[in-house]
Amino acid sequence: MSKTLVIVESPAKARTIEKYLGKGYAVESSIGHIRDLPKSAADIPEKYKGLAWARLGLDIENDFQPLYVVSPEKRQHVAKLRKMAAEADEIILATDDDREGESIAWHLFQELKPKVPVKRMVFHEITKEAIQAAIASPRQIDTNLVEAQEARRALDRLYGYEVSPVLWKKVAPKLSAGRVQSVATRMLVERERERMRFVSAPWWDLLITGRTADAVTFPARLTDVAGQKLALGKDFDPLTGKLKPEAKVRTLSEVEARALADGLTGETLAVISAEEKPFTQRPYPPFITSTLQQEGSRKLGFAATRTMRAAQRLYEGGYITYMRTDSTNLSVEAVTAARTQVSQMYGQPYLSPQPRVYAKKAKNAQEAHEAIRPAGSSFRTPDSLRGELSGDEWRLYDLIWKRTVACQMADARGRSLRVRLGGKARSSSGGAGEEVGLSASGRTIDFPGFLRAYVEGSDDPSAALEDRETPLPPLKQGERVTAETVKPEGHETQPPARYTEASLVQNMEGAGIGRPSTYASILGTIQDRGYATKKGQALVPSWTAFATSALLEHHFGNLVDYDFTAKMEEDLDDIAGGRAKRVPYLQRFYLGVNGEGMALRPLIDRQMGEIDARGIATIAVPKLEGSGIEVRVGRYGTYMQRGEDKANLPEGLAPDELNLEMAEEILSRPSGDRPLGVDEASGHPVVARAGRYGPYVTLGAENPPIRTASLFPTDDLETLSLSRALKLLSLPRLVGTSEGEEVWALNGKYGPYLKRANDSRSLTAHEELFTVTLPEAEALFLQPRFGKGRSPTPPLSTYKYEGRADIVLKSGRFGPYLTDGERNATLRKGESEDNLTAERALEILEERGKEPKAKVGKPRKAAAKAGAAKKPTARKAAPKKAPASKTAARKAPAKAAAKPTFTWAQLKLYLKVLSAQEQQLVTATRELGRKVDDVAPELGLDVKKAKGMALQASKKLNQAARGE
Repeated sequence: MSKTLVIVESPAKARTIEKYLGKGYAVESSIGHIRDLPKSAADIPEKYKGLAWARLGLDIENDFQPLYVVSPEKRQHVAKLRKMAAEADEIILATDDDREGESIAWHLFQELKPKVPVKRMVFHEITKEAIQAAIASPRQIDTNLVEAQEARRALDRLYGYEVSPVLWKKVAPKLSAGRVQSVATRMLVERERERMRFVSAPWWDLLITGRTADAVTFPARLTDVAGQKLALGKDFDPLTGKLKPEAKVRTLSEVEARALADGLTGETLAVISAEEKPFTQRPYPPFITSTLQQEGSRKLGFAATRTMRAAQRLYEGGYITYMRTDSTNLSVEAVTAARTQVSQMYGQPYLSPQPRVYAKKAKNAQEAHEAIRPAGSSFRTPDSLRGELSGDEWRLYDLIWKRTVACQMADARGRSLRVRLGGKARSSSGGAGEEVGLSASGRTIDFPGFLRAYVEGSDDPSAALEDRETPLPPLKQGERVTAETVKPEGHETQPPARYTEASLVQNMEGAGIGRPSTYASILGTIQDRGYATKKGQALVPSWTAFATSALLEHHFGNLVDYDFTAKMEEDLDDIAGGRAKRVPYLQRFYLGVNGEGMALRPLIDRQMGEIDARGIATIAVPKLEGSGIEVRVGRYGTYMQRGEDKANLPEGLAPDELNLEMAEEILSRPSGDRPLGVDEASGHPVVARAGRYGPYVTLGAENPPIRTASLFPTDDLETLSLSRALKLLSLPRLVGTSEGEEVWALNGKYGPYLKRANDSRSLTAHEELFTVTLPEAEALFLQPRFGKGRSPTPPLSTYKYEGRADIVLKSGRFGPYLTDGERNATLRKGESEDNLTAERALEILEERGKEPKAKVGKPRKAAAKAGAAKKPTARKAAPKKAPASKTAARKAPAKAAAKPTFTWAQLKLYLKVLSAQEQQLVTATRELGRKVDDVAPELGLDVKKAKGMALQASKKLNQAARGE
């Protein structure tokens, strides 16, 4: 029987497709990309290591020929695929139908080098009908799509590898630049600059509750006084907080507003006009990638990565169509399925008279794909899938189903009513009052149409319909009403809102920047690289983002220009469509041809000498102008400086929150360099200091100092005494000798611990470093280390969810982290047990969670066990394994033998192996019980050197006693 090998990207997709294919098909996944440009020097093959271009992975002089390598972790799997390909009679490459999927298929073809026919199969949904139709109509690999993806990969490599080093040299190490990433960062920075320049302005108005003759109440708002319009927020200049010159309006002070409220309460108002107009609202188009991410954020509170992860699982499970698309088109069968469900579930009146067709109007739209919709020719309802889908997947499917069905429903229809009222406010002085004008507006929905199924930004369509209705009583011109209550309200103009993930994606898409497959990864990258942090749902740019954006704007403007970046996307579309070629385009971008193109490499060469690193790193803060205070991004963090005074800015401080009052307060704080006195034993000064990594004390005026010690969490830098500092500087402390080895108490990076030779145990409290005894230490060493039978530390918090595993917050070696047993995510700065909610914990794990790395050596042990179980082969293998057995036999006694323990009386017999100075030191500390700190000055040694000498002397004595 002939055998066909079908290769897809993911194991989940493979499992679903395998169900729809009969005998004769083997479905295997490539597990994503199998090869890429070298990530590091270690990845470069030996024969290329001496070549200048190998680091870049692109041979510039040879038409940008790429150097592709199979990553080490994929080599075993590629070997498996190669073996399967050799056994197959036909190979079908069934990767996704986009540029990246086409590229994966091409790489598979290039790497496997099959000697049998190879076909390309594409589909937009994983259903039995779709798979069988795709199998019946295969095609060849589209070289134009491959060229476009290869051009994109080369472009990103050239951009990142050439521009990032500029940031390292001129801003700070470990920064990165990216073709879309840097533009997205600029968007965040520009919005924050607007907020930093913003000046708030106060304004007042009145909220009136009117009552009709029929005792029906309604809200109205004061709009004008004495024929002059009242100021609204839009009338103020955001840069000055003052009224715009062209605004012919009146501002009310609080006193005036309260006086008007008193004078208007109980007065009669007349209806001057009542205008009613019908309105019609059309349904929203079905989802594309960007709108799905936006609504996932607004309605479900999902980060973009969380939305795409759930969508990926839905697609691979055969529940929705392909989730990376920028087309709002629906197939005929999808339109028919949606219209059928509308008729069945809502009735004929709710069905659009004609099938609706949606055309994408954004830049660079690709109409080849469908919109994101439920899979199949008939849609499964969300209720029917409650038992099959998990929490996130079910909620997202419910969203997609509602949006798809709603797009074929009838328009919503209703009436809007706008009413103008007039009256006169009494004067507090008894004179003639002022004429006032009021406005009231209402909206009534007569037929909800598609709103019955889907309201944008709302989870509950029924509740949202009520919110959208603000009915007014049927007021007529000339009718009289009473101002029953009048409430003065104060307002302040607000700065432009920061971008959320949803609004940033919307902005990027509208500008034609990026592609559906890149939005989620870009949002993750700018946060992982430290260019932005989340404050609630808002993305707050860091000070580093300001510096990098300033450098790129001033010296490489085109690289972060919105139109230029969008044009790059259009150029890549031209390559995908066969209208342009990859090599000429890359030549123009990187080298420049006859004055055309970006000419990145020559540009960097010209600009490097002109970049003022100090000027770029100095951030203009409008609220600090004229104060002499400068904010600067340094290699080790952001700080303020005025003259000789410097102070680090607090972590997590948003740039727009820094004002003059706060800056003065930060600069006035003690610098931390506080002399505590002199150590009588050594004569050296002791100083308490505030460091970037926490407060600490030093002994000695030298740089570096003789000794340093970190403060304990319970210590306060400002109240630390000399005696306490000297106690901290006495660490590490020799506890005693156990099993022939010294036991030391040390304060480490991850907390207090005991050390004996190469073994260590954690202490529960820092103060135990001074009090732990040798018997207590030995009792701790008898306990197994964590991970080897020792009881794990209890979780800090547990977050429970419906339909998924609990998420636990644990304390790890590198700080607190979240885990659900399958994925782990370390908390970032500003995230802690105190401010973490269940929703945020789930979002962090979905957004940043990674599977823990497998421990090295386990597979080999498992393989050995498996080999031992195969009796038929054991006899043949025995002769080859004999040398290993001998080695093991030789090593076993050494490993099993316990080192003998010696008393001081036994060790004293071997003092002659030590130098005179070592003998004096050991005798004083062991026999007389004196501290190393006290003995060291008498021997002319500094304490650190003396402790090292004591440790080495102890080893010499034990070795001599053992006869070594």
